Amino acid sequence: MTGDLSPPPTALREAVARALAEDLGVLGDLTATLVPAGATGSGHFVARAPGVVAGTGAATEVFAQLDPAVAVTWDVSDGDALVAGGRFGSLTGPLRSILTGERTALNFLGHLSGVATLTRTYVQAAGPRSRIRDTRKTIPGLRALQKAAIRAGGGTNHRGNLSDAVLVKDNHLRLCTIDEAVGQARARFVSVVVEVECDTLEQVSQAKAAGVDLVLLDNMTPGQVAEAVALLGGAVPVEVSGGITLDTVAAYAAAGADLISVGALTHSAPVLDVALDLD
Repeated sequence: MTGDLSPPPTALREAVARALAEDLGVLGDLTATLVPAGATGSGHFVARAPGVVAGTGAATEVFAQLDPAVAVTWDVSDGDALVAGGRFGSLTGPLRSILTGERTALNFLGHLSGVATLTRTYVQAAGPRSRIRDTRKTIPGLRALQKAAIRAGGGTNHRGNLSDAVLVKDNHLRLCTIDEAVGQARARFVSVVVEVECDTLEQVSQAKAAGVDLVLLDNMTPGQVAEAVALLGGAVPVEVSGGITLDTVAAYAAAGADLISVGALTHSAPVLDVALDLD
């Protein structure tokens, strides 16, 4: 994989800190106190199913915050393929700390690897013509980590937050026209991408005339997308969204979409089955 596959360090630290606080509660890990205080141990992270790994940084951060005496090493990098039954990382250190951090680390690894795995599946189904993109339909507090997992799976990121770009949607257009919205955006924000969501070919024509940077075709069929692409004539890149599945993504790519946005990548990705086996 190329590019930066890691989430911003601050977002990573904060997400892990919240997860540990949630897991430890007020009294900490009561069960771990049953293990002798001086006991040490080691173990391996194992994939129970094939997939694409993501979240190794989060898993490492779990033990770094919990107990720096736990050493974590990885045999893979985020974005690498995992095989069922394959070991992909190891750790050693105080056994109490290993047991305490186990579930928190696996929660991050399983969820984020699931996001990366589903993304890779969509990327392969779409083919090289179109790029798979995420949305803002993310789990609150985990957006930066999920978007890093999207990149690990070979996808690309939509805006990270509402400050990153202008996206004029149907509810905005209840109060102004496309031309007015784009004009105001250009006047107020310099060097910011302006995208307009279009439900009809008439709106596509209006968006093109207004000089948008990107057209988002919402809930259109592949046939309608092909018509819109022809109408734009290459003047404006095309993004499509709205209920796109693995069964239909290739058809949207063939219709000429430059970007295909799939909310399910972050809000509905199955967890990849990973485990920590003690030696």
